[in-house]
Amino acid sequence: MTPFEAFAVDLARAAAAVTLPLFRTGLTGDDKNAGGAFDPVTRADRDAEAAMRTLIAARFPDHGVVGEEYGSDRPEAEHVWVLDPVDGTRAFVAGLPLWTTLIGLRIAGHPTVGVVAQPYLDEIFLGGPSGARMIRSGQDTPLAVRACPRLNDAVIATTDPDLFTGAERGAWTQVRATARLARLGCDAYAYAMVAAGHVDLVAETGLKAWDWTALVPLVEAAGGRVTDWLGAPPSGDGRILAVGDAALTDQALLTLRRAVD
Repeated sequence: MTPFEAFAVDLARAAAAVTLPLFRTGLTGDDKNAGGAFDPVTRADRDAEAAMRTLIAARFPDHGVVGEEYGSDRPEAEHVWVLDPVDGTRAFVAGLPLWTTLIGLRIAGHPTVGVVAQPYLDEIFLGGPSGARMIRSGQDTPLAVRACPRLNDAVIATTDPDLFTGAERGAWTQVRATARLARLGCDAYAYAMVAAGHVDLVAETGLKAWDWTALVPLVEAAGGRVTDWLGAPPSGDGRILAVGDAALTDQALLTLRRAVD
């Protein structure tokens, strides 16, 4: 494990020390989207990000930080940590153990280290220069995507089809109709399952940098591929496609790229 990978694991554990005591305690939080669909933010989100930022400032004072709750600090730095303290806050407040803490490190703009951590299940999924692994109960298990060259055989996922626009939803519906099985509501945990070889494809839209930066190193270190809906590296448009078997990319993009303006 490289020093940056080890530090990312330390950050995940610091966040877990905040989030776990608050999970399934009836925490509901505030609505960030008053008047629209319920979009909660809780004490767990805010305090976990604050804990991680404190560690980063102490260990790497010259590094930048981009976080969902507290914004950007030196986002143009050579090294930038990208944090989502509770990805899947709706699952968190519903008591469902599918929320995760996302920790990504960009080096010269490139996502290089990624962690998807689910502390209630005692799982830390880590991807980076040393490879991909799951850390649980102090034991490391190597991760690898599985072979699935045909979309007809694929297990696919998205968080919620209602998040897609009209054209995007039509594209998702076509992909779903072709795939063997679709699962919903997993948030970033679905990408960890791609890296672990259980899910073959995830397609989503509307993602921010803190939603996807950590996912890229994890999936790619496990042998998968992450692109936007045009097949290019992920960018600011928020549309993400992650596949375990690269052979699925063109099959999915045949439909998905039609939805891109």
